[in-house]
Amino acid sequence: MRTVVSVMGKDAVGIISKVSAICNECNVNIKDITQSVLDDIFVMVMLTDISESNCDFATFSDKMKALGKETCLDIRVMHEDIFNSMHRI
Repeated sequence: MRTVVSVMGKDAVGIISKVSAICNECNVNIKDITQSVLDDIFVMVMLTDISESNCDFATFSDKMKALGKETCLDIRVMHEDIFNSMHRI
């Protein structure tokens, strides 16, 4: 199963590293990643595969939310199917 992870907030050193560390901890494969810094706002979207994860979806999402709270970032994890349904015309 694939998920979409979005990250947004004030730019700082190590954001990608911290998000990737949770992926590594949960054995979540990063399939694609895009990031940009607009002035001092960091924006990143990752497509991940959690089919071989050692964490269930809720645990992975909770770990990302906790990181977001700790770093003052808005981090959201969404099932790919839900993401696609929300953005279908």
